[in-house]
Amino acid sequence: MSPSTGAALRLLAASVDAKAVAEIGTGCGVSGMHLLHGMRPDGVLTTVDPEPDHQQFARQAFRVCGFASNRARFIPGRALDVLPRLADAGYDLVFCDGDRLEYPDYLGESLRLLRTGGLVVFEGVFANGRTVDSGPQPTEVLRLRELLRTVRESQELVSSLLPVGDGLLCAVKR
Repeated sequence: MSPSTGAALRLLAASVDAKAVAEIGTGCGVSGMHLLHGMRPDGVLTTVDPEPDHQQFARQAFRVCGFASNRARFIPGRALDVLPRLADAGYDLVFCDGDRLEYPDYLGESLRLLRTGGLVVFEGVFANGRTVDSGPQPTEVLRLRELLRTVRESQELVSSLLPVGDGLLCAVKR
């Protein structure tokens, strides 16, 4: 994750005064650390990843950075299996950095999870410039285009593309 993407995540979490954030794709914990820095001091990050090893690494990174263990909840598993078990309208922000083939499906789950005024953020939507290329594209890019079109056409969302890192698609739920 680029420093500018991390800074944007901190800002976005702070802008919605985030107390509850859901993250799809724990990775090594870099995005989670940025989100935690932007969240309220009593905020909790719920992070989902199919790789328990990633989550263990992130747990250690959070501890080294001084975050109390109760600031993050780690749920191992595939996002589309875990998200339906999370509380409706229980989140201020949902950050999606998982399987890009599943991004359009994450959108539906994110809208259910978000409170009114909450924010959904998708990382990597530029796909290294491929989302705007006119030639034939792999399925991942076609799914990203589907996501971008759905968000743009939604009456339920106010959206913007932020040109940081590999692109952040941000949308506020009305």
